[in-house]
Amino acid sequence: MVAKTAAEDDTVDEELEPLADETAHQAQRVVAAYADNADECRMLLAMLGIGPTKLD
Repeated sequence: MVAKTAAEDDTVDEELEPLADETAHQAQRVVAAYADNADECRMLLAMLGIGPTKLD
């Protein structure tokens, strides 16, 4: 089976809706539970685009 390339993918970034706050929070908890340490947790959250928000 041949993997799709970015050009063949039907999903465009503009079409994706942002996650609901509760969904993002649940995903953060799952990532944190499986991460080996805090650095890995931060890296994985950043890769998924669900990192913690910075407070001003």
